[in-house]
Amino acid sequence: MNAFDFFFSDSKNLSKDFVLGSAGISFNQLFIASLKIAAYLKINVGERQNIILVSQNSVFFVVTYLAILKSGNTCIPISPSIEQSNFDYIVNSTGCKTVFVEDKTQLIKNPEIHFIQNSFVDNLLAIQDLPEDLFNDNFDNDRTALVLFTSGSTDRPKGVMLSHLNLTSNTESIVKYLNLTATDTMGVVLPFHYCYGLSLLHTHLKVGGSLVLINNFIFLASVIKDLKNFNCTGFAGVPSHFQILLRKFLTFTKTDFPHLRYVTQAGGKLHDVFIKEFKEAFPDIAFVVMYGQTEATARLAYLPSEMLHAKLGSIGKEIPGVTLAIVDDQLCEVKVGEVGEIAAKGDNIMKGYYGDPDATGEVLMNGWLMTGDLAMRDEDGFIFLVGRKKEIIKVGGRRVSPKEIEEVILTVQQTVDCTVEGIYDEILGEGIKASVVLKAGSDELNAKDEILKACNKNLSSFKIPQVICFENSLNVNTSGKKIKNVSVGR
Repeated sequence: MNAFDFFFSDSKNLSKDFVLGSAGISFNQLFIASLKIAAYLKINVGERQNIILVSQNSVFFVVTYLAILKSGNTCIPISPSIEQSNFDYIVNSTGCKTVFVEDKTQLIKNPEIHFIQNSFVDNLLAIQDLPEDLFNDNFDNDRTALVLFTSGSTDRPKGVMLSHLNLTSNTESIVKYLNLTATDTMGVVLPFHYCYGLSLLHTHLKVGGSLVLINNFIFLASVIKDLKNFNCTGFAGVPSHFQILLRKFLTFTKTDFPHLRYVTQAGGKLHDVFIKEFKEAFPDIAFVVMYGQTEATARLAYLPSEMLHAKLGSIGKEIPGVTLAIVDDQLCEVKVGEVGEIAAKGDNIMKGYYGDPDATGEVLMNGWLMTGDLAMRDEDGFIFLVGRKKEIIKVGGRRVSPKEIEEVILTVQQTVDCTVEGIYDEILGEGIKASVVLKAGSDELNAKDEILKACNKNLSSFKIPQVICFENSLNVNTSGKKIKNVSVGR
Protein backbone atom coordinates (compact mmCIF):
# COMPACT_ATOMS: atom_id res chain seq x y z
CA MET A 1 0.00 0.00 0.00
CA ASN A 2 1.13 3.54 -0.76
CA ALA A 3 1.76 5.32 2.56
CA PHE A 4 -0.48 8.17 1.37
CA ASP A 5 -3.48 5.84 1.21
CA PHE A 6 -2.59 4.40 4.61
CA PHE A 7 -2.41 7.84 6.23
CA PHE A 8 -5.76 8.92 4.77
CA SER A 9 -7.56 5.58 5.17
CA ASP A 10 -9.84 6.91 7.93
CA SER A 11 -9.53 10.67 7.59
CA LYS A 12 -9.77 11.76 3.94
CA ASN A 13 -13.38 12.90 4.26
CA LEU A 14 -13.03 14.77 7.56
CA SER A 15 -14.00 18.44 7.51
CA LYS A 16 -12.02 19.21 10.70
CA ASP A 17 -8.69 20.97 10.39
CA PHE A 18 -5.51 18.92 10.28
CA VAL A 19 -3.28 22.00 10.49
CA LEU A 20 -4.74 24.57 12.88
CA GLY A 21 -4.39 28.33 12.67
CA SER A 22 -5.09 31.07 10.17
CA ALA A 23 -3.11 29.25 7.46
CA GLY A 24 -4.59 25.87 8.29
CA ILE A 25 -6.16 23.18 6.13
CA SER A 26 -8.77 20.48 6.70
CA PHE A 27 -8.22 16.76 6.14
CA ASN A 28 -10.47 16.72 3.10
CA GLN A 29 -8.89 19.84 1.60
CA LEU A 30 -5.45 18.33 2.17
CA PHE A 31 -6.47 15.04 0.57
CA ILE A 32 -7.82 16.76 -2.57
CA ALA A 33 -4.93 19.23 -2.86
CA SER A 34 -2.33 16.48 -2.53
CA LEU A 35 -4.07 14.36 -5.16
CA LYS A 36 -4.07 17.29 -7.58
CA ILE A 37 -0.33 17.88 -7.19
CA ALA A 38 0.31 14.13 -7.35
CA ALA A 39 -1.53 14.00 -10.68
CA TYR A 40 0.58 16.87 -12.00
CA LEU A 41 3.75 15.05 -10.97
CA LYS A 42 2.73 11.72 -12.42
CA ILE A 43 1.86 13.29 -15.77
CA ASN A 44 4.79 15.73 -16.01
CA VAL A 45 7.58 14.04 -14.02
CA GLY A 46 6.65 10.37 -14.07
CA GLU A 47 7.40 7.89 -11.28
CA ARG A 48 10.42 6.67 -9.30
CA GLN A 49 12.13 10.06 -9.57
CA ASN A 50 13.90 11.84 -6.72
CA ILE A 51 12.16 15.11 -5.85
CA ILE A 52 13.62 17.56 -3.33
CA LEU A 53 11.34 19.54 -1.01
CA VAL A 54 12.84 22.66 0.62
CA SER A 55 10.45 24.23 3.09
CA GLN A 56 9.87 25.12 6.70
CA ASN A 57 6.89 23.47 8.39
CA SER A 58 3.84 24.76 6.53
CA VAL A 59 0.76 23.70 4.62
CA PHE A 60 2.91 23.96 1.48
CA PHE A 61 5.26 21.34 2.90
CA VAL A 62 2.46 18.97 3.94
CA VAL A 63 0.61 19.18 0.60
CA THR A 64 3.67 18.69 -1.59
CA TYR A 65 5.20 16.01 0.63
CA LEU A 66 2.07 13.88 0.52
CA ALA A 67 1.68 14.52 -3.21
CA ILE A 68 5.20 13.23 -3.92
CA LEU A 69 4.45 10.04 -1.97
CA LYS A 70 1.16 9.50 -3.78
CA SER A 71 2.71 10.10 -7.20
CA GLY A 72 5.06 7.14 -6.71
CA ASN A 73 8.14 9.33 -6.55
CA THR A 74 10.69 9.71 -3.76
CA CYS A 75 10.67 12.78 -1.53
CA ILE A 76 13.91 14.28 -0.24
CA PRO A 77 12.97 16.91 2.38
CA ILE A 78 15.79 19.25 3.39
CA SER A 79 16.15 22.31 5.59
CA PRO A 80 15.63 25.79 4.09
CA SER A 81 18.82 26.85 5.88
CA ILE A 82 20.96 24.22 4.15
CA GLU A 83 24.37 25.35 2.97
CA GLN A 84 24.68 25.77 -0.78
CA SER A 85 27.48 23.21 -0.94
CA ASN A 86 25.38 20.54 0.79
CA PHE A 87 22.37 21.38 -1.37
CA ASP A 88 24.48 20.95 -4.50
CA TYR A 89 25.89 17.69 -3.13
CA ILE A 90 22.41 16.26 -2.55
CA VAL A 91 21.19 17.40 -5.97
CA ASN A 92 24.18 15.88 -7.74
CA SER A 93 24.31 12.64 -5.75
CA THR A 94 20.60 11.90 -6.21
CA GLY A 95 20.30 13.07 -9.81
CA CYS A 96 17.38 15.27 -8.81
CA LYS A 97 15.76 17.35 -11.58
CA THR A 98 12.71 18.69 -9.70
CA VAL A 99 12.71 20.81 -6.55
CA PHE A 100 9.71 22.15 -4.63
CA VAL A 101 10.77 25.29 -2.81
CA GLU A 102 9.10 28.09 -0.88
CA ASP A 103 9.28 31.46 -2.60
CA LYS A 104 11.22 33.01 0.28
CA THR A 105 13.92 30.32 0.35
CA GLN A 106 17.13 31.61 -1.13
CA LEU A 107 18.95 29.01 -3.19
CA ILE A 108 21.13 29.40 -6.24
CA LYS A 109 19.00 28.50 -9.23
CA ASN A 110 20.52 25.62 -11.14
CA PRO A 111 19.52 25.90 -14.82
CA GLU A 112 19.25 22.10 -15.08
CA ILE A 113 16.66 21.89 -12.28
CA HIS A 114 12.94 22.61 -12.47
CA PHE A 115 12.13 24.70 -9.39
CA ILE A 116 8.44 24.66 -8.39
CA GLN A 117 7.59 27.45 -5.98
CA ASN A 118 4.55 27.69 -3.72
CA SER A 119 2.98 30.37 -5.94
CA PHE A 120 2.90 27.85 -8.80
CA VAL A 121 1.37 25.25 -6.50
CA ASP A 122 -1.34 27.69 -5.42
CA ASN A 123 -2.19 28.47 -9.05
CA LEU A 124 -2.19 24.79 -9.97
CA LEU A 125 -4.58 23.93 -7.16
CA ALA A 126 -6.98 26.63 -8.36
CA ILE A 127 -7.28 25.18 -11.88
CA GLN A 128 -6.35 21.50 -11.61
CA ASP A 129 -9.25 19.05 -11.68
CA LEU A 130 -9.36 16.15 -9.24
CA PRO A 131 -7.84 13.17 -11.10
CA GLU A 132 -9.79 10.01 -11.81
CA ASP A 133 -8.37 6.52 -12.34
CA LEU A 134 -4.82 7.88 -12.58
CA PHE A 135 -3.37 5.91 -9.68
CA ASN A 136 -2.97 2.15 -9.45
CA ASP A 137 -4.04 0.55 -6.16
CA ASN A 138 -1.57 -2.29 -6.77
CA PHE A 139 1.42 -0.54 -5.22
CA ASP A 140 4.73 -2.07 -4.10
CA ASN A 141 5.20 -0.97 -0.49
CA ASP A 142 8.93 -1.67 -0.72
CA ARG A 143 9.29 1.30 -3.10
CA THR A 144 11.42 4.08 -1.66
CA ALA A 145 9.19 6.83 -0.29
CA LEU A 146 11.79 9.02 1.40
CA VAL A 147 15.47 9.77 1.44
CA LEU A 148 16.33 11.61 4.65
CA PHE A 149 19.80 13.10 4.66
CA THR A 150 21.36 12.98 8.11
CA SER A 151 23.44 15.86 9.37
CA GLY A 152 27.11 14.91 9.39
CA SER A 153 29.69 16.59 11.60
CA THR A 154 32.77 15.93 9.49
CA ASP A 155 31.67 13.64 6.68
CA ARG A 156 29.13 14.27 3.97
CA PRO A 157 25.55 13.55 5.07
CA LYS A 158 24.20 10.08 4.34
CA GLY A 159 20.88 9.56 2.58
CA VAL A 160 18.69 7.14 4.54
CA MET A 161 16.28 5.34 2.20
CA LEU A 162 12.88 4.60 3.77
CA SER A 163 10.16 2.59 2.05
CA HIS A 164 6.39 3.00 2.19
CA LEU A 165 6.35 -0.08 4.45
CA ASN A 166 8.88 1.55 6.78
CA LEU A 167 6.61 4.59 7.17
CA THR A 168 3.38 2.67 7.72
CA SER A 169 4.84 0.13 10.16
CA ASN A 170 6.52 2.74 12.37
CA THR A 171 3.40 4.91 12.31
CA GLU A 172 1.24 1.99 13.47
CA SER A 173 3.65 1.27 16.32
CA ILE A 174 3.82 4.87 17.56
CA VAL A 175 0.04 5.33 17.41
CA LYS A 176 -0.36 2.16 19.47
CA TYR A 177 2.06 2.85 22.31
CA LEU A 178 1.13 6.54 22.65
CA ASN A 179 -2.61 5.75 22.45
CA LEU A 180 -3.15 8.55 19.94
CA THR A 181 -6.70 9.40 18.87
CA ALA A 182 -8.59 12.00 16.87
CA THR A 183 -8.85 14.11 20.03
CA ASP A 184 -5.08 14.74 20.08
CA THR A 185 -3.49 18.03 19.03
CA MET A 186 0.30 18.17 18.79
CA GLY A 187 2.35 21.33 19.19
CA VAL A 188 5.11 20.91 16.58
CA VAL A 189 8.47 22.63 17.05
CA LEU A 190 10.43 19.87 15.30
CA PRO A 191 11.07 20.36 11.56
CA PHE A 192 9.48 17.94 9.10
CA HIS A 193 12.81 17.38 7.34
CA TYR A 194 13.82 15.48 10.52
CA CYS A 195 12.43 11.97 11.13
CA TYR A 196 11.10 12.81 14.61
CA GLY A 197 9.14 15.77 13.27
CA LEU A 198 7.88 13.81 10.29
CA SER A 199 6.58 11.07 12.58
CA LEU A 200 4.30 13.64 14.21
CA LEU A 201 2.80 14.43 10.82
CA HIS A 202 2.31 10.74 9.98
CA THR A 203 0.75 9.67 13.26
CA HIS A 204 -1.72 12.53 13.63
CA LEU A 205 -2.76 12.31 9.99
CA LYS A 206 -3.44 8.60 10.50
CA VAL A 207 -5.63 8.99 13.61
CA GLY A 208 -7.44 12.17 12.57
CA GLY A 209 -5.67 14.39 15.10
CA SER A 210 -4.39 17.92 14.49
CA LEU A 211 -1.10 19.82 14.35
CA VAL A 212 -0.12 23.31 15.46
CA LEU A 213 2.98 24.41 13.55
CA ILE A 214 5.29 26.42 15.82
CA ASN A 215 8.26 27.62 13.76
CA ASN A 216 9.58 30.17 16.27
CA PHE A 217 10.94 28.26 19.25
CA ILE A 218 13.39 31.07 19.99
CA PHE A 219 10.36 33.16 21.02
CA LEU A 220 9.50 31.04 24.04
CA ALA A 221 6.55 33.14 25.16
CA SER A 222 4.94 32.59 21.74
CA VAL A 223 5.51 28.82 22.02
CA ILE A 224 3.74 28.72 25.40
CA LYS A 225 0.92 30.87 24.04
CA ASP A 226 0.31 28.51 21.10
CA LEU A 227 0.35 25.42 23.31
CA LYS A 228 -2.32 26.99 25.51
CA ASN A 229 -4.45 28.79 22.91
CA PHE A 230 -4.79 25.71 20.69
CA ASN A 231 -5.40 23.37 23.64
CA CYS A 232 -2.48 21.15 22.64
CA THR A 233 -2.62 17.69 24.18
CA GLY A 234 0.92 16.76 23.15
CA PHE A 235 4.38 18.30 22.82
CA ALA A 236 7.48 16.65 21.38
CA GLY A 237 11.03 17.83 21.81
CA VAL A 238 14.72 16.95 21.72
CA PRO A 239 16.88 17.53 24.83
CA SER A 240 17.73 21.15 24.00
CA HIS A 241 14.04 22.11 23.91
CA PHE A 242 13.46 20.87 27.45
CA GLN A 243 16.75 22.27 28.75
CA ILE A 244 15.91 25.73 27.41
CA LEU A 245 12.32 25.66 28.68
CA LEU A 246 13.33 24.48 32.15
CA ARG A 247 16.39 26.63 32.80
CA LYS A 248 16.24 29.61 30.43
CA PHE A 249 12.50 30.44 30.47
CA LEU A 250 11.81 31.09 34.13
CA THR A 251 8.00 31.27 33.84
CA PHE A 252 7.62 27.90 32.06
CA THR A 253 7.41 25.76 35.18
CA LYS A 254 4.88 28.22 36.67
CA THR A 255 2.54 27.96 33.66
CA ASP A 256 -0.62 25.85 33.73
CA PHE A 257 -1.28 23.61 30.72
CA PRO A 258 -4.76 22.18 31.42
CA HIS A 259 -5.05 20.26 28.13
CA LEU A 260 -1.49 18.89 27.84
CA ARG A 261 -1.72 15.17 28.63
CA TYR A 262 1.78 14.07 27.56
CA VAL A 263 5.17 15.11 26.21
CA THR A 264 7.67 12.96 24.35
CA GLN A 265 11.44 13.28 24.26
CA ALA A 266 13.87 11.73 21.78
CA GLY A 267 16.78 12.84 19.61
CA GLY A 268 19.44 12.12 22.23
CA LYS A 269 19.57 11.56 25.97
CA LEU A 270 17.88 14.14 28.18
CA HIS A 271 19.75 13.83 31.45
CA ASP A 272 17.82 12.61 34.45
CA VAL A 273 18.06 15.89 36.32
CA PHE A 274 15.93 17.65 33.68
CA ILE A 275 13.32 14.87 33.64
CA LYS A 276 13.03 15.17 37.42
CA GLU A 277 12.63 18.94 37.16
CA PHE A 278 9.88 18.56 34.56
CA LYS A 279 7.96 16.00 36.61
CA GLU A 280 8.27 18.09 39.77
CA ALA A 281 6.75 21.04 37.92
CA PHE A 282 4.13 19.03 36.00
CA PRO A 283 3.32 15.84 37.94
CA ASP A 284 0.08 15.24 36.00
CA ILE A 285 1.63 15.43 32.51
CA ALA A 286 2.91 12.07 31.24
CA PHE A 287 6.59 12.17 30.22
CA VAL A 288 7.50 9.55 27.60
CA VAL A 289 11.19 8.90 26.93
CA MET A 290 11.80 7.50 23.45
CA TYR A 291 14.76 6.18 21.48
CA GLY A 292 15.31 5.79 17.78
CA GLN A 293 17.31 6.63 14.69
CA THR A 294 16.63 7.93 11.22
CA GLU A 295 17.73 4.50 9.99
CA ALA A 296 14.76 3.05 11.92
CA THR A 297 12.28 5.52 10.33
CA ALA A 298 12.02 7.20 13.72
CA ARG A 299 11.38 4.97 16.69
CA LEU A 300 12.82 1.82 18.27
CA ALA A 301 12.07 1.91 22.00
CA TYR A 302 10.08 3.83 24.60
CA LEU A 303 9.76 4.06 28.36
CA PRO A 304 6.10 4.21 29.46
CA SER A 305 5.42 7.23 31.65
CA GLU A 306 4.20 5.04 34.51
CA MET A 307 7.68 3.43 34.65
CA LEU A 308 9.57 6.75 34.64
CA HIS A 309 10.22 6.83 38.38
CA ALA A 310 11.17 3.15 38.73
CA LYS A 311 13.40 3.09 35.62
CA LEU A 312 14.68 6.67 35.41
CA GLY A 313 17.56 6.83 32.94
CA SER A 314 16.26 3.96 30.80
CA ILE A 315 15.07 4.18 27.20
CA GLY A 316 12.57 1.44 28.02
CA LYS A 317 11.84 -1.55 25.84
CA GLU A 318 11.09 -2.28 22.18
CA ILE A 319 8.08 -0.63 20.56
CA PRO A 320 5.46 -2.94 18.99
CA GLY A 321 6.81 -4.66 15.87
CA VAL A 322 10.50 -4.16 16.73
CA THR A 323 13.07 -6.57 18.15
CA LEU A 324 16.13 -5.25 19.98
CA ALA A 325 19.20 -7.20 21.05
CA ILE A 326 22.31 -6.14 22.98
CA VAL A 327 25.22 -7.85 21.23
CA ASP A 328 29.00 -8.15 21.33
CA ASP A 329 31.40 -7.73 18.40
CA GLN A 330 30.53 -11.25 17.17
CA LEU A 331 26.80 -10.33 17.16
CA CYS A 332 26.14 -12.68 20.09
CA GLU A 333 23.69 -11.42 22.70
CA VAL A 334 25.38 -10.39 25.94
CA LYS A 335 24.19 -11.28 29.43
CA VAL A 336 21.98 -9.13 31.66
CA GLY A 337 24.02 -6.26 33.04
CA GLU A 338 26.73 -6.50 30.39
CA VAL A 339 27.43 -3.73 27.89
CA GLY A 340 27.01 -4.34 24.17
CA GLU A 341 25.77 -2.63 21.01
CA ILE A 342 22.06 -2.24 20.34
CA ALA A 343 20.96 -4.15 17.22
CA ALA A 344 17.45 -3.70 15.81
CA LYS A 345 15.16 -5.64 13.52
CA GLY A 346 11.69 -4.83 12.16
CA ASP A 347 9.68 -3.53 9.22
CA ASN A 348 10.75 0.00 10.13
CA ILE A 349 14.46 -0.59 9.39
CA MET A 350 15.77 1.36 6.39
CA LYS A 351 16.54 -0.10 2.98
CA GLY A 352 20.06 1.33 3.15
CA TYR A 353 22.09 4.47 2.44
CA TYR A 354 21.46 6.03 -0.94
CA GLY A 355 24.24 5.22 -3.40
CA ASP A 356 26.52 3.94 -0.64
CA PRO A 357 26.55 0.12 -0.43
CA ASP A 358 29.76 0.10 1.63
CA ALA A 359 28.28 2.28 4.39
CA THR A 360 25.07 0.24 4.22
CA GLY A 361 27.01 -2.98 4.74
CA GLU A 362 28.65 -1.54 7.85
CA VAL A 363 25.33 -1.09 9.67
CA LEU A 364 22.95 -3.66 8.12
CA MET A 365 24.14 -7.14 9.06
CA ASN A 366 22.15 -10.36 8.71
CA GLY A 367 18.88 -8.45 8.82
CA TRP A 368 19.89 -6.37 11.85
CA LEU A 369 20.57 -2.62 12.09
CA MET A 370 23.70 -1.97 14.13
CA THR A 371 22.86 1.29 15.86
CA GLY A 372 26.31 2.22 17.15
CA ASP A 373 24.81 2.77 20.62
CA LEU A 374 26.25 0.94 23.61
CA ALA A 375 23.76 -0.18 26.25
CA MET A 376 22.84 -2.81 28.83
CA ARG A 377 19.61 -4.50 29.93
CA ASP A 378 18.59 -4.87 33.55
CA GLU A 379 16.95 -7.94 35.04
CA ASP A 380 13.50 -6.59 34.05
CA GLY A 381 14.48 -6.19 30.39
CA PHE A 382 14.76 -2.39 30.44
CA ILE A 383 17.55 -0.89 28.34
CA PHE A 384 20.00 1.73 29.63
CA LEU A 385 22.24 3.63 27.21
CA VAL A 386 25.92 3.84 28.03
CA GLY A 387 27.05 5.95 25.08
CA ARG A 388 27.94 5.95 21.42
CA LYS A 389 30.76 3.61 20.38
CA LYS A 390 32.51 6.58 18.77
CA GLU A 391 32.02 8.79 21.86
CA ILE A 392 33.66 6.57 24.46
CA ILE A 393 36.79 8.20 25.91
CA LYS A 394 39.77 6.04 26.89
CA VAL A 395 41.66 7.65 29.76
CA GLY A 396 44.83 5.72 30.48
CA GLY A 397 43.19 2.63 28.96
CA ARG A 398 40.01 2.99 31.05
CA ARG A 399 36.69 3.49 29.23
CA VAL A 400 34.73 6.59 30.21
CA SER A 401 31.21 7.47 29.08
CA PRO A 402 30.71 11.23 28.50
CA LYS A 403 27.04 10.89 29.51
CA GLU A 404 27.98 9.90 33.07
CA ILE A 405 30.07 13.06 33.51
CA GLU A 406 27.49 15.30 31.83
CA GLU A 407 24.82 13.95 34.18
CA VAL A 408 26.87 15.04 37.22
CA ILE A 409 27.75 18.50 35.88
CA LEU A 410 24.12 19.24 35.00
CA THR A 411 23.10 18.79 38.64
CA VAL A 412 24.69 22.21 39.20
CA GLN A 413 21.76 24.61 38.92
CA GLN A 414 23.68 27.34 37.05
CA THR A 415 24.15 24.98 34.07
CA VAL A 416 21.86 24.72 31.05
CA ASP A 417 23.89 22.31 28.91
CA CYS A 418 27.12 20.35 29.03
CA THR A 419 29.11 18.52 26.35
CA VAL A 420 31.93 16.21 27.43
CA GLU A 421 34.48 15.00 24.88
CA GLY A 422 37.94 13.52 24.67
CA ILE A 423 41.02 15.63 23.97
CA TYR A 424 44.61 14.63 23.32
CA ASP A 425 46.72 13.98 26.40
CA GLU A 426 50.39 13.03 25.94
CA ILE A 427 50.43 10.93 29.14
CA LEU A 428 46.93 9.38 29.34
CA GLY A 429 46.26 9.19 25.59
CA GLU A 430 42.97 11.02 26.04
CA GLY A 431 41.91 13.62 28.54
CA ILE A 432 38.45 14.98 29.31
CA LYS A 433 37.06 18.36 28.33
CA ALA A 434 33.68 19.76 29.44
CA SER A 435 32.05 22.59 27.50
CA VAL A 436 29.32 24.19 29.62
CA VAL A 437 26.49 26.64 28.90
CA LEU A 438 25.38 28.63 31.95
CA LYS A 439 22.20 30.47 32.82
CA ALA A 440 22.31 34.15 31.94
CA GLY A 441 24.07 36.20 34.62
CA SER A 442 25.92 33.27 36.18
CA ASP A 443 29.42 33.78 37.52
CA GLU A 444 31.86 31.51 35.69
CA LEU A 445 34.38 31.21 38.52
CA ASN A 446 31.67 30.25 41.00
CA ALA A 447 30.11 27.84 38.50
CA LYS A 448 33.47 26.16 37.83
CA ASP A 449 34.01 25.72 41.54
CA GLU A 450 30.55 24.13 41.96
CA ILE A 451 31.13 21.86 38.97
CA LEU A 452 34.44 20.58 40.37
CA LYS A 453 32.83 20.01 43.77
CA ALA A 454 30.06 17.94 42.16
CA CYS A 455 32.58 15.95 40.10
CA ASN A 456 34.85 15.26 43.07
CA LYS A 457 31.88 14.09 45.11
CA ASN A 458 30.29 11.83 42.48
CA LEU A 459 33.05 10.67 40.09
CA SER A 460 36.26 8.68 40.22
CA SER A 461 39.32 10.89 39.92
CA PHE A 462 40.15 9.77 36.36
CA LYS A 463 36.66 10.89 35.21
CA ILE A 464 37.01 14.49 36.40
CA PRO A 465 37.47 16.91 33.45
CA GLN A 466 40.93 18.40 33.11
CA VAL A 467 39.48 21.26 31.06
CA ILE A 468 36.26 23.16 31.76
CA CYS A 469 35.31 25.92 29.34
CA PHE A 470 32.17 28.00 28.97
CA GLU A 471 30.12 28.58 25.83
CA ASN A 472 27.58 31.32 25.18
CA SER A 473 24.85 29.11 23.74
CA LEU A 474 23.86 25.55 22.88
CA ASN A 475 25.44 24.27 19.68
CA VAL A 476 22.47 22.64 17.91
CA ASN A 477 21.41 21.96 14.34
CA THR A 478 18.11 22.92 12.67
CA SER A 479 16.39 19.98 14.37
CA GLY A 480 17.47 21.19 17.80
CA LYS A 481 19.87 18.26 18.22
CA LYS A 482 23.26 18.86 19.79
CA ILE A 483 26.24 19.09 17.43
CA LYS A 484 29.48 17.55 18.67
CA ASN A 485 32.97 17.46 17.25
CA VAL A 486 32.79 13.68 16.82
CA SER A 487 30.41 11.58 14.75
CA VAL A 488 27.82 10.76 17.42
CA GLY A 489 24.85 9.28 15.62
CA ARG A 490 22.55 9.37 12.72
